[in-house]
Amino acid sequence: MSKQKTVKEKIYTKKAIRRDFKANWALYLMVVPFMVLTILFAYLPMGGILMAFENFKPKLGIWKSPWVHLKNFQDFFGSIFAWRVIRNTLIISFLQLLICFPAAIIFALLINELKDNLFKKSVQMVTYMPHFISMVVIAGIIVDFTKSTGVISMIVGWFTGTTENLLSKPAAWRPIYILSDLWQSLGFSSIIYVAALSGIDDSLYEAAELDGANRWQQTLHVTLPGIANTIIIMLILRIGSLMSVGQEKTILLYNDLILEKADIISSFVYRKGLQEFNYGYSTAVSFFNSVINTILIITANALSRKYSETSLF
Repeated sequence: MSKQKTVKEKIYTKKAIRRDFKANWALYLMVVPFMVLTILFAYLPMGGILMAFENFKPKLGIWKSPWVHLKNFQDFFGSIFAWRVIRNTLIISFLQLLICFPAAIIFALLINELKDNLFKKSVQMVTYMPHFISMVVIAGIIVDFTKSTGVISMIVGWFTGTTENLLSKPAAWRPIYILSDLWQSLGFSSIIYVAALSGIDDSLYEAAELDGANRWQQTLHVTLPGIANTIIIMLILRIGSLMSVGQEKTILLYNDLILEKADIISSFVYRKGLQEFNYGYSTAVSFFNSVINTILIITANALSRKYSETSLF
């Protein structure tokens, strides 16, 4: 009986799929270009991982380049650069997680409290704009503002008594990076939280107000629980990219004077791969980075599913 039932279920499933395809063939057709692009630009390039185990030579290609097994990984972890770039990457990532991540939530809560729609939209527009400015322009602004005669350097000089190029001071690199990142991403990062806040039922606030809750108590007991799932999902995604600090700003701004503090995994991969043409070595470092990120996102997702019943998968 069980075998007959299984066969009947399979036949029914196939018929249901055919009926659905006939009814929605246009929608399936629209998906095809995205599937093709995903295969071409997301899955096929994964074959390049083989370069991490080779002394890759462009003229020989992936299949004919000499196989060196784990030598590229051994060279990286045995070098003086491994701990430096891993340390710098993790410090920047944790600072972003501690400062930029909650700042976007707080900003969304403040935006939600604005009652004047015109003023609210104006604030949103002004704070979203930096996200769409080219990173090259952003880097140029930072360079101009932090040079010895720049605005920020002069403000700092009022407190320290000396004005100097801040990008030449290793101790100033991380504050510059985090504050510029906060300015650039604050408004745009808050969009998803503003959208989640708009989905909270107003009757919950009315009930809390009838119970005597003030605005702060309403935020704690109604607003934050209402967007908790969104916060958890975004936190999981953020944890999954702890080892992936963008290299664009670092490459545009760092110099030999601050390399000890500024060099991160992505900038190190850029130098080794595109400047020194050591493709196998740079692929190995990038592969290590991806593996750690995968472990982090799986672990964060599992912990979230266990303790909060909210997860990505």
